[in-house]
Amino acid sequence: MPRPKEFNREEALDRAMSAFWSKGYAATSVEDLVAQMGIQRGSLYGTFGDKRTLFLTVLDHYQRVVAWELFEALETPGSGIEAIRRFFHLRVEGSLDRSRPHGCLVTNSAVELSRSDRGAAAKVSDSLAKLEAAFLRALERARAGGELAATQDLRALARFLTSSAQGLSVMAKAVPDRKVLEDVIEVVLAVLEGARPRKGRRKRTRKEAS
Repeated sequence: MPRPKEFNREEALDRAMSAFWSKGYAATSVEDLVAQMGIQRGSLYGTFGDKRTLFLTVLDHYQRVVAWELFEALETPGSGIEAIRRFFHLRVEGSLDRSRPHGCLVTNSAVELSRSDRGAAAKVSDSLAKLEAAFLRALERARAGGELAATQDLRALARFLTSSAQGLSVMAKAVPDRKVLEDVIEVVLAVLEGARPRKGRRKRTRKEAS
């Protein structure tokens, strides 16, 4: 009969996530993981598999325990534009939280591994697809509420916002300065402001134009 595991799996994943998030995949050794997670090497392999399998599990764990707050902000009923604004401000707050490693684990993983590890690339791609879909739903609410013009390509806007969110994470890792990051947010939100319906405007006649 197998011996019961003497550690909390979720706590061990939290610690593994912190290790990978702080140092990256390649720079994190199995010895680092064993020390950070507070478990024996045999328990690591027996519960989580090898280092790569553990890393892929950690990416899923990150979505559940860290990224959920951002997704929840986008799914909040009401103004789609305000939901998007809330998302980006939460992104900045998370990036400046000194209790967390710099940047976003998904973004960091995309930069480090997407071209060399198909499994990691698939996890990153899935995460970005989910974020794009969440932005799209917020934009659809915004259009339904009259906050966006009917002519706007919402899919393209959702992809722009997804790209902007990832770029913000990269910048936050290199330049963790609130003013810099908030400047980026204001430009992103200005794009949405420019996509609002143009009320009270009429086309000029040729005579007026001349």
